[in-house]
Amino acid sequence: MVPTRAANAFATGRDPKHAAVAVTEGIMRILPEEELEAVIAHELSHIYNRDTLTQAVAATIAGAISFLAQMASYGMWFSGGRDREGGTNPIGLLLTFILAPIAATVIQMGISRTREFAADAGAAKLTGNPRALARALQRLESGAREMPIEANPAFEPLLIINPFSGESIFQLFSTHPSTEARIQALLKLEQQISGSRY
Repeated sequence: MVPTRAANAFATGRDPKHAAVAVTEGIMRILPEEELEAVIAHELSHIYNRDTLTQAVAATIAGAISFLAQMASYGMWFSGGRDREGGTNPIGLLLTFILAPIAATVIQMGISRTREFAADAGAAKLTGNPRALARALQRLESGAREMPIEANPAFEPLLIINPFSGESIFQLFSTHPSTEARIQALLKLEQQISGSRY
């Protein structure tokens, strides 16, 4: 239990045997039981799929790419950035210094968004009630606008909903898919579950 009025939840741990789910006091106050159950199922899906480990590996790779690009750009600066003909190569500098770290970050954020969709689907399977998670996500997004969590933004990928910026203008750099996209995917799952029963 995290003692804060902001409503959120997260899972952490390298594998199912060394993991924990945390919920805030705020989420316990605002969510009805079936919606809280869906949120906890979402977090358990992250644990089951080892998403924290996946995110750590993705962040490490992105950091390594950024570091190597920076070292390469320093090498070009100090060697004069010369190409084979002896002239400077500004395109090479631009690609290594700017585009490589951006590409690494986009890939890392894409993995994070994919894992969120997978955890939503896992929660829907565990509870058999995708609509409960859809309602919880709507409620949590509204709550995040009214009372954003006061924490380090590096903590954002762990949380069930992005509490820092609401809808991102640059969706490529967001750790979470839009709440609307997640709800649509959950409602599709609900139709599939209903259809399979008949």
